Amino acid sequence: MRENGSERRLRVEYLKSRRFWGGLVGLIMVTGWWASWAPADPETTLRSRFFLHGDGRLHIRNTATGREADVRFILADGSPDEAALAKIDEVFGLTYGHGVDHICPRLLSMLDHFSDRVAPGKVIQLTSGYRSPEYNSHLRSGGGNVASTSLHQDGMALDFHIEGVNGRDLWHIIKEADCCGVGHYGGANVHLDSARPRFWEAATSRVRTGESDRNRKIWLATDFDRYRAGEPVRLSLVSISDFGFGVSGTARLVGDKPGGETVWTAKVSAPFQSECIPVADRESARAIRLSLPAHTPAGRYRIRLDFCRRPFSDMPEKVLSNEIEVTAAR
Repeated sequence: MRENGSERRLRVEYLKSRRFWGGLVGLIMVTGWWASWAPADPETTLRSRFFLHGDGRLHIRNTATGREADVRFILADGSPDEAALAKIDEVFGLTYGHGVDHICPRLLSMLDHFSDRVAPGKVIQLTSGYRSPEYNSHLRSGGGNVASTSLHQDGMALDFHIEGVNGRDLWHIIKEADCCGVGHYGGANVHLDSARPRFWEAATSRVRTGESDRNRKIWLATDFDRYRAGEPVRLSLVSISDFGFGVSGTARLVGDKPGGETVWTAKVSAPFQSECIPVADRESARAIRLSLPAHTPAGRYRIRLDFCRRPFSDMPEKVLSNEIEVTAAR
């Protein structure tokens, strides 16, 4: 099939974007996911960045590989321990070169919170951690109950159990927190992810129904839950079924209520000064940046991105992030 002029220009733009974001992700891999965090004062320690958190210590064992990490990933001064995070990455099966720099910090904070709540000090038995897109596709083609848009591919999900803890009871506890994604397929294992609040069981998982096709379930995630006015925010688009779309170069901060009004607008960081930023692959989807204006009123909000290129008519026109809390600038 021959390309028309518009399609050819779009393809070239995407290829340029891939080269830029590949280099940018390499830089992020060196500086770490936590590079946007800086110890400022007791109110902005890493632990205080999240709505849910535990004691800052995780003991995780991968049941398939036997790899184990018993680490304190948050230091006494509230800063992240990069060496500890690297050990956790290894247990999850995440290694350099996958395009994900660390397992999602919001996910680790949630896991820390719930494991401390139900079984403090016990080992978290990880049965599925990071999955490369290739491995995820392999599992699907083999008949596994695996979503094509699985958050395992973004380092934002795990399946686990804790010895002596009933899986269904743990599922109920996480479900009642209304914080995240939680699934239970029977037995001891529970799925936990740091995306939008939702829950399911084996009969309601809808994995192979196609409802996530055509980017219908695309979602926007922030790196933290709490920010000071004036601070940078790192955004990631996840649950993507198809690439080759674009996001507007202007983001909006909206009130955390249905139909909330726009509080401010801000330019999105991008390789090109463009009103429509191409999202060509997972790397570019994870590398969206903006800064909260210093005059942002304290309160709870969501960040909204509008799509300027939608390859499917039933793809949403916009996407909202998880709830964030903004406090006064220092």
